[in-house]
Amino acid sequence: MQKEKLIIIGSGPAGLTAALYAARANLNPLVIAGEQLGGQIAITSDVENFPGFDNILGPDLTEKMKAQAEKFGARLEYDVVIEANLAQGAPFRLKTYSNEYEAEAVIITTGASAKRLGIPGENEMIGKGVSYCATCDGFFFKNKDVLVVGGGDSALQEALFLTKYANRVRVVHRRDELRAGEILKTRALANDKIQFVYNTVLDTIEGEGKVQRVRARSVTSGNVETWETDGVFVFIGHFPNSDLFKGQLAMDEQGFLIVDKYMQTSIPGVFAAGEIMDPIYKQAISSAGQGCQAAISVERYLEAQHDRALAKA
Repeated sequence: MQKEKLIIIGSGPAGLTAALYAARANLNPLVIAGEQLGGQIAITSDVENFPGFDNILGPDLTEKMKAQAEKFGARLEYDVVIEANLAQGAPFRLKTYSNEYEAEAVIITTGASAKRLGIPGENEMIGKGVSYCATCDGFFFKNKDVLVVGGGDSALQEALFLTKYANRVRVVHRRDELRAGEILKTRALANDKIQFVYNTVLDTIEGEGKVQRVRARSVTSGNVETWETDGVFVFIGHFPNSDLFKGQLAMDEQGFLIVDKYMQTSIPGVFAAGEIMDPIYKQAISSAGQGCQAAISVERYLEAQHDRALAKA
């Protein structure tokens, strides 16, 4: 059983910022990175709204944040937490694929994952033309025809990125207007490679061994059409990665962890930051700020625990 003062679960902007502040406070934090170092930001193409950078690739921003945290003593383990025993209080027990840990305090920054359409053919075609990351897979669609499902910032960011490779990008949105910010809308509407199809949803994704066509249905008329396409990129939102903590930590009806103004969860000594507890802002910069808050709160929590132990001695 490896004993740690502070373990941070997750390595997105919230986790890496928490690691930076905790390391500077001499807490010697251990970051268990999870399945994707950097979280969602690491699979984002151009990041233009993180202070200090006019434009930076998501993976590059992740690497800079990681290096800065490590510079001050944060340690990273490229592993995944598969069991968490938090309900009994400190020391908190965590199990990964390769180790078991005890921690005096925990910061949960496990973020969120992409929602799926839930239609026939989607799961079968993942990696065969269905994707949730244009940055990861856009290269494979040179001179191809692709669909982007969604109408928010992520959908338009990824649609614009895909125009670097694809001949045509059709943005399919179930509503009659886009939900993205004005700058992104202006860019996308001005791009000759992007076409918009409103009031439409996909019913099925089809093909022989790869994506070849979809059936698209108008939500206003009910008419169904078959479209040929080489790829389907889905950007319809995210859900919190909180299953590991169900029955232990308080959550809202959507599964987001509930925290107080100190970023503490319903269990003292367990804190949370980023999209695991934020259903509203969901930005890299807000996640980073919450990670900072959580780390400062952990420092004060551990100091108070130490003072209590001294008083009892």
